Amino acid sequence: MEIAAAPSGAPCSGRARSVRDILALVWPLALGMLNNAVLQFVDGVFLARESMASLDASLPSSMLALIVTGFFQSVVAYSGTFVAQYHGAGDAWGVRLSYRSGVFIALAAGALAASLVPLGRLVVPLMSGNPEVVARASSYYTIVSFGAVALCGQMAAASYFTGRGKTGLVFWVNVLGNVVNVVLDPVLIFGLFGCPRLGMAGAAYATVVAMFVQWGVLAAMAERDLRGGKGGGASGVRFWPLVGRVLRFGVPSGAYTVLNILSFAIFVFVTGRVGDMELAVSNACFKVNYLLIAPMEGFAIGAATLVGQAKGRGDLEAAHRDAMRTLGLGLALVALLSALAVVFCHPILSLFVSPDAQASTFYSLGFRLFLLMAAWQVFDALDVIVSGALKGAGDTHFVMWWMVFVAFGVWLPIVWAVAAWHNTMTALWATMVVYVVVICIGTLVRWFRGRWKSISIM
Repeated sequence: MEIAAAPSGAPCSGRARSVRDILALVWPLALGMLNNAVLQFVDGVFLARESMASLDASLPSSMLALIVTGFFQSVVAYSGTFVAQYHGAGDAWGVRLSYRSGVFIALAAGALAASLVPLGRLVVPLMSGNPEVVARASSYYTIVSFGAVALCGQMAAASYFTGRGKTGLVFWVNVLGNVVNVVLDPVLIFGLFGCPRLGMAGAAYATVVAMFVQWGVLAAMAERDLRGGKGGGASGVRFWPLVGRVLRFGVPSGAYTVLNILSFAIFVFVTGRVGDMELAVSNACFKVNYLLIAPMEGFAIGAATLVGQAKGRGDLEAAHRDAMRTLGLGLALVALLSALAVVFCHPILSLFVSPDAQASTFYSLGFRLFLLMAAWQVFDALDVIVSGALKGAGDTHFVMWWMVFVAFGVWLPIVWAVAAWHNTMTALWATMVVYVVVICIGTLVRWFRGRWKSISIM
């Protein structure tokens, strides 16, 4: 469903979206992010069946790949905030150039990500002491980084449609790509139908091919959409200054993504020293955690889009109401999902128990980690959704610096202290509850103080 803007040159009507409008916009985003999380979950199950070494390597390798590709994807994605604000203002030319700027940045980002592969391969050995895990993680990272142009191109096209409110289209193309991924996964991981057995490398190839499929479909639809649209250059928006503004606000958003993942990667590095079994359980639980929080990322994108469109038409009151209604819907969903995860903990964990694992130890530790995970979900959802709303308003610098302070100034020092004095997986996971609660409080205070209302990106 598209949340329509006013005709070009005229402001949209000043009103907050109804709950029905918000659900129409947000649900495809939430389902799309959940769809991606399910894909990661399935990948984990396949890799666990392939070997424990592959399961151990899955989280460190994906974290390292995300540190590189996540930065560029987040910068590219911020072009969607410009699309949303120009769409809200009824400026078709601004919408068009916002998309073009995202595509330009995506192509440049793909080349830069590929150039960083040698550096990343030097970092991989620091994430595990097991040579087999290192080899598998290095292979996965290399393949995904060389395919980063597809990840960024897909993000540019998806952000164009999301900024305009056409989230249903993005969802179905995402489903198509993930179907391709799921079909290719077992074929390439286990070497079916005469294909070579590639293990983790097979999972990486499947991911990249699926992203190229999504990019191709969305890009073709975006070009058709632009050819059928109206709007000239009367708004005064120019391409290169707009690219500069996307980078000005998007780079802090990308830095937030990288530093957030980096802090988490450091945490994974510390947990990797507890033991191979404990690391496998932790990795499995984090895959479930992603299933719980992924829909909230969709709600965050929805909040950013709604706030961006409302600011574009100059309606700050509607921006606040839309954000709070999106937040309420997200919190209700995450509370339900967290409760279900705890109730069905044993059957969920059974999917990750590899043949060479000690099942009783796996289940016992997994249940304790599930309880801790459920404890932080609501606070994490609060932070994710409100941070999305702040980004949609242009307050990307605060979101970045606040996360840096809490993660590197508060959380990680606690993690290192716990690792030195009481190095158990349960104790290390407990530090995440502290981290999520502290960052959530600061983000909420920032929103309600209203500094975001005076920020202009157009």
